[in-house]
Amino acid sequence: MKILYLIVLNVSFTFATVGIPKLSPEASVAMQKELEDVARVGSVMVDGDVCQKIVTEQAKGFLFATDPRDRFAGDNYDVDDVAFNTVKKTLTRLSHLASFPADVNLWMPIEGHPGKIQLVIRNRNEMSQFWNWGELYGDMVPQMETVLKTGQRVTVTSKPGWISVLAPVHDSLGDVVGLIEVVSQVKVDAHENVK
Repeated sequence: MKILYLIVLNVSFTFATVGIPKLSPEASVAMQKELEDVARVGSVMVDGDVCQKIVTEQAKGFLFATDPRDRFAGDNYDVDDVAFNTVKKTLTRLSHLASFPADVNLWMPIEGHPGKIQLVIRNRNEMSQFWNWGELYGDMVPQMETVLKTGQRVTVTSKPGWISVLAPVHDSLGDVVGLIEVVSQVKVDAHENVK
């Protein structure tokens, strides 16, 4: 029994001193570079004109609505299927360019509501540094505002263990109409979104 106790104690001590394996700084830099490359390609490949057609006018009207007969009126999310599926497939293909689990999400500013932004399409792993589970829209973080105003890509690492690259989405006139978030975790937690 003492031998078993000593083995368990030794293994516990080893894990306590070694800790959870982390990515080396070089690997983290390489990961960021790869995400930046995907964001650069995505900025060219994602069609802003199609993105603007995804959320239906009816859904936009319900987004901030309060209806005494339907307390979940703001949750009436409706999309144009063709536009949604076209962009979703593009985002999924872009996420496969990374050599590690990554997502490419579409964020669109909400017309008539400055400072508010909507996650229009989440990708398959549901990773995002900015989205909280169950939220239909949120406050625009300063980095998103920078991308929408300047059209420049911005890398964000403010949430520990996360790397996001925000890149502009342009319409056919060259105007920035939204942004993509190319995101991954330095150490992926497969159970994070299991509710």
